[in-house]
Amino acid sequence: MYVALRSSLLFLAALLPIAAPAAATAQQDANRAAILTIIQNLADAWNRGDAHAFASTFAEDGSFTNIIGMQTYGRAPFEAQHQRIFATIYKGSHNEFTLGHLKFVRPDVAIADVDGVLSKMSSTPPGTPLFPDGSVHVKLQLVLSRNNSTWQIDSFHNVTVNPAAAGGPPAAN
Repeated sequence: MYVALRSSLLFLAALLPIAAPAAATAQQDANRAAILTIIQNLADAWNRGDAHAFASTFAEDGSFTNIIGMQTYGRAPFEAQHQRIFATIYKGSHNEFTLGHLKFVRPDVAIADVDGVLSKMSSTPPGTPLFPDGSVHVKLQLVLSRNNSTWQIDSFHNVTVNPAAAGGPPAAN
């Protein structure tokens, strides 16, 4: 019996290195899917002009920097600012977000670099560069954290892309 028990334990111990990475990968896949859902929900809420839904995953004490460098702190000001722009300059606009890069700093903290294309807006803030098709391209950097099983946006940084520099820096000689 001792030999059978020992053999069973050795077999289970041999599986641990296989099971642990598989479980970690499954969790990371689930976390990635949750973050992708947040990004899609942001675009959907924007396209409906729904500031409440747009702010729903923003942290109560989150930090936001908009495309002209204005900063606000907290979900309520974040929602109010978006309510204002959804009723004025971005009323009826359309936003598309695409995840460019996702890095998990820790299993419960991630940085998401998101590409955005804003179109169908009635106007833009002064100095906002437009692409030839009249759209505004942005780069968002979201810092997200997970509390239990719920992800939230702790920091939302938004910058415009200059069409003249959209291809990136020149190649090194």
